[in-house]
Amino acid sequence: MTGSLRWLRRTALRVVPVVTGVVLATFFLLRLVPGGPAAAVLGDQATDEAVAALEAQMGLDQPLGAQLWSYVSGVVLHGDVGTSLIYNVPTSELIAGRVGVTLSIVALAALGTLLLVVPLAFAAALHKDGVIDHVIRVVPAIGLAMPTFWIGLLLIVVFAVNLGWLPAGGSDGVRSLVLPAAAIAISMTPVLVRTLRAQLLEVLDADFVAALTAAGLPRRRVLAHVLRNAALPTLTLFGLNIAYMIGGTLVIERVFALNGLGALMFESISNRDFPVVQGVALFCAVAVVAVTVATDFLVDRLDPRSRLS
Repeated sequence: MTGSLRWLRRTALRVVPVVTGVVLATFFLLRLVPGGPAAAVLGDQATDEAVAALEAQMGLDQPLGAQLWSYVSGVVLHGDVGTSLIYNVPTSELIAGRVGVTLSIVALAALGTLLLVVPLAFAAALHKDGVIDHVIRVVPAIGLAMPTFWIGLLLIVVFAVNLGWLPAGGSDGVRSLVLPAAAIAISMTPVLVRTLRAQLLEVLDADFVAALTAAGLPRRRVLAHVLRNAALPTLTLFGLNIAYMIGGTLVIERVFALNGLGALMFESISNRDFPVVQGVALFCAVAVVAVTVATDFLVDRLDPRSRLS
């Protein structure tokens, strides 16, 4: 069996149970609402006839097995997780209309994190135990101690209110996404800098680095080899942070008044629009699984030991 087939089998054995559990969890999430979702939507003053009519509309009057089959087949075959009770349109359409903002924030935050982590970790490792090293290790830790939404508020005060360089939110294109992405990147950077710095120090002491330097290889190329050998543990941690970021972005969107999945989620919770809450939760969970799989694939491709094992 080739390495790629082994990786696919190993990944499938991990992913399929997780995705199955996520689908089942989102299915029962709707049905564990005290008193039933239909009664929760209509309120305490609703008549039994109104509750029964809404249950029929939501398919909750069918046997549990039939409901589960309808839900799973709809998700797997059509990407359908129900219809919004408020907007009366498929939940998938609402998610598709908002997901671009959320994914853009995640992509910008990931890019910003890389632009911060790599040079800071190199500067700390190349000046081990010096002033630069101590500053880089201590100052970012301040950001780690603050919640992401608090960092976002500070960025609004400095760059939007006082300096007026960037909008504090709204719908001003990419400019509106810079500050929320920066808030997330700042909160992710400290742990990744520490991890990459430790790996860089370990690789810089390796024999092959001295051999490359003695052979007259330009320092830039030597450092490129060092980065490739040191980056794998940080890449794994980076992938986990991106997965965490997908959920954290929903909160930061509220701070910056962005019309992404976070706004949709909070609106749906306030309106008791349970199918939409269920759909957003399922989308975020599947996105986390997809990021984890992609990270595992990159590590597997970049690490020769995994291909030879």
